[in-house]
Amino acid sequence: MGKFRFLMFPVMVFATSAASAQDINEAYNLSNTTVQGTARSMGFGNALGSVGGDFSTVSVNPAGLGVYRSSELTFTPSLTLNSTNSQFQGNSNDANNANSSINNFGLVFTHAPRGPRYDHRRWKSVSFALGMNREADFNRTYNYSGVNQTSSGSETFQSDANLNPSGVINNANTLGAMGHNAHLLNLNSSGQYQTIVPDGNLNQVKSVQESGGINEMTLSLGGNYKEKLLLGITVGFDQFDYRDRYYFTEALAPGNTSANPGGFDNFTYNQNIHLTGAGVNTKIGAIYKFTDFFRVGLALHTPTFYSIHDQSDPQLVVNSDSGSAYGFRNRFDYNFTTPWKGVLSATFVVKDFGFITADYEYVDYSTMRYDFPSGFDNSGNSYQQDQDAINQQIKDTYKAASNIRLGGEFKITKYFMARVGFGYYGNAYSAYGESTANQYYTTQRIDLNCGIGFHFRHFFTDLALVHSMYQGYDQPYTINPSGLLAGQSTVVPQAKIDYSLNNVALTVGVKFW
Repeated sequence: MGKFRFLMFPVMVFATSAASAQDINEAYNLSNTTVQGTARSMGFGNALGSVGGDFSTVSVNPAGLGVYRSSELTFTPSLTLNSTNSQFQGNSNDANNANSSINNFGLVFTHAPRGPRYDHRRWKSVSFALGMNREADFNRTYNYSGVNQTSSGSETFQSDANLNPSGVINNANTLGAMGHNAHLLNLNSSGQYQTIVPDGNLNQVKSVQESGGINEMTLSLGGNYKEKLLLGITVGFDQFDYRDRYYFTEALAPGNTSANPGGFDNFTYNQNIHLTGAGVNTKIGAIYKFTDFFRVGLALHTPTFYSIHDQSDPQLVVNSDSGSAYGFRNRFDYNFTTPWKGVLSATFVVKDFGFITADYEYVDYSTMRYDFPSGFDNSGNSYQQDQDAINQQIKDTYKAASNIRLGGEFKITKYFMARVGFGYYGNAYSAYGESTANQYYTTQRIDLNCGIGFHFRHFFTDLALVHSMYQGYDQPYTINPSGLLAGQSTVVPQAKIDYSLNNVALTVGVKFW
């Protein structure tokens, strides 16, 4: 999105246990980050691993600080224009949203000797940098609707109630208790919970609005040794804020002739989720200049160790003869660790013309891990059991992915430059994950980049556009068949969502000695 991507948080509907948002989707979106720093780097696809000389390099390969020969101040506001098209049960729905943010601000202090001192110094330059790069944008909106003839969202509440009957009576913060207290469920003569929703045509609507992002504050140090070896290190302090507001509604569709003794008309489930977190990581890197025309880079990113606070406020409203509203509040704190990341890159430089560059990035998403505190959830399981279960699900669902970024910068005149870039972000889902995930992205995202820049002696400005395309799949709810009655269906239709995301960024900067 990362989920901004753009990184995004696809949160499963009806996920209302005490650990409401800790799922494999959240894990992926926190881990799938792509720097959205300066407009210059965005213009050539953020393929920064061996280019350097741009503040965004501190979040990719900090050795790029060794390219600097003067100090620099940059600031980059941006505008995102996103659209989605959803296909569900033969219906098509479009949604759009626009948001502004700050992609970057940075300050680089460089000490570089000149004249005879340059000739006699082994370290040709040393730079210290501090600032911020945006690593993910979660802003998006999508919705879909259609008639479902194979299942009901109310069966999610029913299944939870039958699998955890003690939670219905003793704990108000379960799906089963919510369905029971809002009178969406009744007890039958066998002592089992069943839904009051009649079988047949049901009109279903889901709407999601997400916002937020990940910003990385950086402290970096880099240097240039004999114009051959560039070395650098960054300590990153990541902060994220994510909000998800969505609702799901289900109503009798025209033509539904099933018996309806409870007078059911519709129910609505809505939830506000707010996640905040802070984490720390380290990035180390090197760039080696084989010749003035060719250089290679290598960078290693440690995991980001997050501490996360999760709060959600689910509510169920039932319109029937005896229906009512019921809601509660969840709060949960836990830790999460992202995967290691490696970046290998190469750049061809042609003096007075520009450069062509490429990055290869490797990330093993199966190594993501949650760490829950001691205690027990709403179902009576220990958090250790929940932790082991979700971490095993991560291992089963995800695999390593390869990402490729290509780009070029070309000097049109002495002061004017044009840039193009391309990014391919590989599929992180295993075959098992694609076949079983309630909600997932193919993650084979394509980025198309372009930009221009005007660079003068002490002032520069850059403009860039990044257009991202990928597909997602979403089910409005999940049903555990073990809690259903004989003959009830668990077939939940799936929505296909096409995402078209655009980010326009403008950087202004000054150079000083």
